[in-house]
Amino acid sequence: MSTDPKIAVLGGGSWATAIIKMLSENLDNIGWYMRSVYAVEHIKRNKHNPNYLSSAELHPEQLDLSYDINETVKNYDYLIFAIPSAFLKSELDKLTESLEGKIIFSAIKGIVPESGYIVGEHFFEEYNIPFENIGVITGPCHAEEVAMERLSYLTIACQDQDKAKFVSKRLKGRYIRTKISDDIIGTEYAAMLKNIYAIAAGICHGLGYGDNFQSVLMSNSIREMKRFIRKVHKMKRNINNSAYLGDLLVTGYSTFSRNRMFGNMIGKGYTVKSAMFEMSMVAEGYYATKSAYKLNQEKGARTPIIDAVYSVLYDGKEAKKVFEKLTTKLN
Repeated sequence: MSTDPKIAVLGGGSWATAIIKMLSENLDNIGWYMRSVYAVEHIKRNKHNPNYLSSAELHPEQLDLSYDINETVKNYDYLIFAIPSAFLKSELDKLTESLEGKIIFSAIKGIVPESGYIVGEHFFEEYNIPFENIGVITGPCHAEEVAMERLSYLTIACQDQDKAKFVSKRLKGRYIRTKISDDIIGTEYAAMLKNIYAIAAGICHGLGYGDNFQSVLMSNSIREMKRFIRKVHKMKRNINNSAYLGDLLVTGYSTFSRNRMFGNMIGKGYTVKSAMFEMSMVAEGYYATKSAYKLNQEKGARTPIIDAVYSVLYDGKEAKKVFEKLTTKLN
C-alpha cells in the first residue's frame, strides 16, 4: 500500500480542470473540491466539467469529488489551490479544518484583494503556513492547450526543493514538461503581473495598434516586471526564463488569454462592468492592477504600463488618450 502524500485540487474552473487532467496521467486517487454540487454530479455521470474545458475527458473513478472544502482539506496532504484570487477568502472562510501541517501550492495568478498579498504571502501571514510548506505552479501554460494535449511547460517553485520535485513529478506527462525553482515570491508576482500586461496588450489591440507596437509593449513589460519584482523581493533570478518572460508572452499574445480578451473589449469601448458581464469569466488582471498599483506606491518602481492600465480601469480615463501618452514613455 502506497504511503505517498495525497494530492487534492481546490477549484472548479478551467485551470483546476487542467491540473486534474495532468495529475490523472500519474495518479489514481486525486481529491477535487468544487463548490458546485451540480458540477460534481455532472462529472460523475458524464466525465467532463460542464462549465470549463468541457472537451477534456475526465475519469471519475480516479477522482474523490467533493463539494465540502473541509472534507477535502481533512483527507489530503498537498492542497493545490486553483480558486480565482477574488474568491479565495470567501472559500477559506468556510474552513473549520486546520491547515496546520498541510502543503499548500498555489496555481492562482493574482493578489487576494482583502489582504493585498499574493497567495503564498496570504497563507503565510493569515494562516501561519511556513514558506517551506508553500509552493507555486506557474506557466507558460494555457488550460485550453492542456485540454487539447498540446506540449506545455510548467515551473514548480518551492523553498523546499523536495516538495517542488514531488509536485513536479506528478504533473509531468506526455505533453507536460516541468522544471523546479526556489523563487516562490518572484514567480508568483510574475504570474500576477503578466495578467496586467496582457490587459495592456488587449487594450492596444482594441485601439487598433499593430504588431510592431505590441512587440515594443512586451519588451517594456518584461523590463517593468523585473523592476517591480526586484523591489518586492530581491534575489538572483533570470527574468528571461519561461516562468517570467515565457508566461508573459503567452498571456500577452494568445487568443486563449482572458486578460487580453478583457483588455481588447476595454480598448473597443466597453465599460469594465459590461466587459466582465460579457466574458462570464474572471480576468485576474483587473484585481491585480489595483493591488499592484497600490503596492508600488510604497515600493517606488517605475511602472508606466501598470499606471496606464490603472488609470483606465480604476480612474475611468479614456483608453485612447492614456495609451497615446504611454507610447511616449516606452522605448
